Order: sequence, then C-alpha cells, then structure tokens
Amino acid sequence: MLRRATPADAPRLAEILTAAHAGQAWFPQHLNDPGENAWFVETILLPEYEVWVVEEDGAAVAYAALQGDLLAHLFVHPDAQGRGIGTALLDFMKRERPQGFTLWTHQANDACAFYEKRGLVAVQFTDGATSRERIPDVQYGWTPESAAR
Repeated sequence: MLRRATPADAPRLAEILTAAHAGQAWFPQHLNDPGENAWFVETILLPEYEVWVVEEDGAAVAYAALQGDLLAHLFVHPDAQGRGIGTALLDFMKRERPQGFTLWTHQANDACAFYEKRGLVAVQFTDGATSRERIPDVQYGWTPESAAR
C-alpha cells in the first residue's frame, strides 16, 4: 500500500534510512547515526517534505520524499529490495511530478544503474567537496522527454 507519511511513521522511516546506509559499504558509517537519523526524520524530513510510504503487512518498507521538483530521498529497506518496490515508488514519483524532477545520489551508489535503467539521465557530476559525506555526487533528471529516449 502506498500512502502519505504521518508523524507516527518517523521511527520506522529512520530505521529504513539507517538500514539502507548500513548496507552501502562505501557510505561513511560514522555519518549513519541512528539517533541523528531519527532526529532528521522527525524534525526536518516529515515537516518540510512531501513524504510517501510503501507499507507491507502493516509496516513501512520504503519511502520517498519530494520537495518541489527535487526527489530528495528514495530508500527501500534492504530486506525489501529486489521485489519491485523501488521501481513502483519511482514510477509514482513520475506521476506526482509529470513535468519532471531531479535527484542527487553518490556516484558510488548502485542506485545509479537503477535510475538510468528507469529513464533518468545524469546531468551533473561533482567531486563531493560540498556534500556532508565528501563523496562524489551525481545529479539525475527525469522528464517525460528523457523517458522517451
């Protein structure tokens, strides 16, 4: 089931964020603090973003967060990956932002192939100098035109 997030989802969304980062060997784990993630979800993500949750058997397994035309988060709990949840959530984001959107991820992220396979196009690369993680980033864009290519 896909639905809007509520404040009651905060603990589970923080768990998804923490688990997703923990499953990425290249991600600096000293930046993946469960307490900081919980604070971020509760005080910044839920109040300031349009957050959507995928729920299975009464528990959130994935979420996406939009802010304007920025897809700021798309995370699937590692235990729920490989079942099409991320694709379904990304397809929903395309319907929510039919004029297009952008997102940032790290160049080392396996998600790059995921996004490219689903019609997103790399539009900008950075060396990561200005990011919290100090890891090279890539910005992707999706528009109906890029999907047609």
